[in-house]
Amino acid sequence: MRIGHGYDVHRLAEGRKLVLGGVDVPYERGLMGHSDADVLVHATMDALLGAAGQGDIGRLFPDSNPAYKGISSLVLLDYVMERLTQGGLRVGNLDATILAQRPKLADFLPQMQKNLALHMGIPPERVNVKATTEEGLGFTGTGQGIAAHAVVLLEP
Repeated sequence: MRIGHGYDVHRLAEGRKLVLGGVDVPYERGLMGHSDADVLVHATMDALLGAAGQGDIGRLFPDSNPAYKGISSLVLLDYVMERLTQGGLRVGNLDATILAQRPKLADFLPQMQKNLALHMGIPPERVNVKATTEEGLGFTGTGQGIAAHAVVLLEP
């Protein structure tokens, strides 16, 4: 078994859609980034790549490459999964946490879980996605950005 941890953060900005776990979440601001800036999927990909010993998303999908401008992070996750499958690895489970003061995310978590499970090729019960506030502390607590942590277990 191999364990990987991923972390990602993006600033909230006007004029952007808020996409988390492949779900369009209604909110007045979205996450700034080269792709759709989906911090949950980005943290998940970094955890997968870390467990596999294959670097991180910055190396695979640099923001200097125009091919990734505005791309869905779920498409990038498909590419990461293809690499892992070719390397003889499969996902055992994923546990992820989104850190956001606002918006409230509870109603969207089940769809995020389903999206991630589908793109990783595992049953939804092997994916756990939760959200928490930071009680007004730090950049996520003051509403400047949203972050996510992910931990995955890979099996041969």
